[in-house]
Amino acid sequence: MTPISQFLLWLIGWITSLTFHGQLHPIIPTPVGSHLGPWVILVPIGGGLIVGLMARFGTPAIRGHGIPEAMEQVLENSSRIPARVVWLKPLSAAISIGTGGPFGAEGPIIATGGAGGSLLGQLLPTSAADRKTLLAAGAAAGMTATFGSPLSALLLAIELLLFEFNARSVVPVSLAVSVAMVIRSAWIGTVPVFGFGQSIAAPSISAFLALLAIAAILGVAAVWISRAIYFVEDAFERLPIHWLWWPALGGIAVGLAGWIDPRTLGVGYGNITANLACTMSIVAVLSLCALKFLSWSIALGSGTSGGTLAPLMTIGSGLGLAAGAALHPLVPSLDLHLAALVGMACVFGGASQAMLASIVFACETTGQAAALFPLLGCGAVTLLVVRAMGRTSIMTEKITRRGIHVPTHLAADVFEHTPVAKVMETQVDTVHVGMTIEEFARTFAMLDREERRPHAFPVLDDSGGLVGLVTRGDLVRSLERAAPGATVGDIMTSPPITITPAASLHAAIQKMLACDVGRLPVVSAEDSSRLVGFLSRRAILSARQKLIEEETPQLPGIPASALRPNI
Repeated sequence: MTPISQFLLWLIGWITSLTFHGQLHPIIPTPVGSHLGPWVILVPIGGGLIVGLMARFGTPAIRGHGIPEAMEQVLENSSRIPARVVWLKPLSAAISIGTGGPFGAEGPIIATGGAGGSLLGQLLPTSAADRKTLLAAGAAAGMTATFGSPLSALLLAIELLLFEFNARSVVPVSLAVSVAMVIRSAWIGTVPVFGFGQSIAAPSISAFLALLAIAAILGVAAVWISRAIYFVEDAFERLPIHWLWWPALGGIAVGLAGWIDPRTLGVGYGNITANLACTMSIVAVLSLCALKFLSWSIALGSGTSGGTLAPLMTIGSGLGLAAGAALHPLVPSLDLHLAALVGMACVFGGASQAMLASIVFACETTGQAAALFPLLGCGAVTLLVVRAMGRTSIMTEKITRRGIHVPTHLAADVFEHTPVAKVMETQVDTVHVGMTIEEFARTFAMLDREERRPHAFPVLDDSGGLVGLVTRGDLVRSLERAAPGATVGDIMTSPPITITPAASLHAAIQKMLACDVGRLPVVSAEDSSRLVGFLSRRAILSARQKLIEEETPQLPGIPASALRPNI
């Protein structure tokens, strides 16, 4: 993915230098210093029009910042991404960003890497789970190649694409980010992307408390930033014109903001470094944040192509720096560099709800390992605030509106780690293989009167060995066509589908689905004819019910058992 990411960055550089400076150069220049004057407004409009045409006549999948679209393919389409997205997404992003779009290149690179992994999974004989892993590996490798942040790329893949943590998925993704980082190091070097030449020390107690307060404020800001994006998107949806023209309309806002402050144009990675280094005045920082937010939210809401991480980090680091400066007279020990870093991590993590990825990303891309521990506390506070205000994020709101359920947490599979022996019924009603149909019907009727109502019976032979399974349906069908004197042995299913006590409920469910049965006799591992229990669907669901009960808060008060007299 490193060559692909570098090619995209070069392409952005060539388009930027051509449109704003009239020359071709692969290194991404800043639009600051362009001599276009007011004509700069026309550049993002032209870029938006080209992206709109590409989406209309190429594929609409290039619209947006890429990560929600990749999540949707994972959750709803067995991780299948069309092949044309592999080249149309980076090309549209390069045009959008190169003509002044206030986006980062990371979102399109992540989407492109994911599309490449998905395409490989479609070409090879793989399962849907394998394609998901390949998609996540490609996306994580793309992020690593862009920022040199392998661990945070792995965590982002787990939190936003894999929704699981196991060796089957983590090992391939880890290998992908390792290879991407080795190639990037040999190609570019290991200098942190947002290094600012200052070492951050552990904060004092008072400074840490101030940072926690800043993190809470930033949590509110992250929620409102996410809501603003979709408010703008809803406003575009109500326009009486085709969505092809929306990116060009969004380009008007981008151009106006760029005319007022050219720093808002393009990827703006230098703005993040400047905020972290505290080289700008607070007025300049707030002005940049406000204009960047307006141009980015309108442009992204218009459906153009571009990433969200760089704008979130620009706005977040600026807000963190401004909040830190406001509290500095009260807490002189507060490090403004750390406040800006907290802002960068918390707004990114709060808006995406990928807390661990955002914290590790902030440390990896700045080389500030000492900031990990205050960032963990601040990230936790931000996430608590965000979760208290809503469940969706800037990554999940779009697909949630389409009725797609997005996993909100990583949890152990209760069916995977619960053995059959823990939930199986040990008191089992059985019938003899030689019992007549009439006797079997009377047995069923008697159990119904006792309100036991079993749906199936294991069938035993003279020696007590399991030889089959007979169900209520078998009995009903036999009453219509069974010959006189027919026995249970004539209507039972033999040999029965069985399971052992040590097997997991996950294995039992797989066997039930594969064999299209709803109940399984449980037999000894040493003797497959010795019945030791019975597993029904209701018993399986009891494991899930137990987990729900464990997660349900208990009402405060005195337990009822404590009120009973001790006689």
